[in-house]
Amino acid sequence: MGSQPDYSLPSQEVSFSGFLFDMDGTIIDSTPAIVKHWNAVGEEIGVAPEVILETSHGRRSIDILKILAPEKANWEYVTKMEAELPKRYADDAVEIPGARSLLSSIISHSFPWAIVTSGTQPLVRGWLKKLSLSTPEHLISAEAVENGKPDPTCYRIGLEKLALQDKAGEVLVLEDSPAGIRAGKAAGCKVLGLVTSHTVEQVVGAEPDWVVKDLESVRVVKHENGKMTLEISNALRLE
Repeated sequence: MGSQPDYSLPSQEVSFSGFLFDMDGTIIDSTPAIVKHWNAVGEEIGVAPEVILETSHGRRSIDILKILAPEKANWEYVTKMEAELPKRYADDAVEIPGARSLLSSIISHSFPWAIVTSGTQPLVRGWLKKLSLSTPEHLISAEAVENGKPDPTCYRIGLEKLALQDKAGEVLVLEDSPAGIRAGKAAGCKVLGLVTSHTVEQVVGAEPDWVVKDLESVRVVKHENGKMTLEISNALRLE
């Protein structure tokens, strides 16, 4: 790939029947809030925050706690602590560039979409409210599955919610974490990988179909016959 990533792939148009969005790193970036959050939790459970942060992004809190503090690995504790994040650190989250515009275009055409996230319902709904972003009809959160990403179950549920389980190859998953990218691919979907929270090498290693810096590289250009066509520009040249 060379010393500098080459985001110069010619624009291409691709059509889809639905969209499944990850949340953090894809629609919003709450990294500063998460760092503060895990620092506080780390002190509470007696684990160095840097140890938690090495593996936490894109994974469910309950799965991290099962390893580091099994006594805290229950939904009552996890949902309560995650509900506090948007309240305590409201100013520490921003939109991923291009996310609001893309979502607005999808919503304006009443096109099928959902959020599939490793966060809990209180966490995701809290952030969406704080940033005045639309809440989807279908929100598949951490509590919905027994195993989190990279297990594909969450994205399979997303496909079912959109009634597109038989058209997985026509659905685009938008993800930033390697675990999420692998989950989307394992569910049979096309995957757009964003380099917002991990290195280019980590994102490419998960083998998404396209890699972009953020969602400013994606825009809706057409909507007809049950398909929405996106233009993907400035994607990474994959070697």
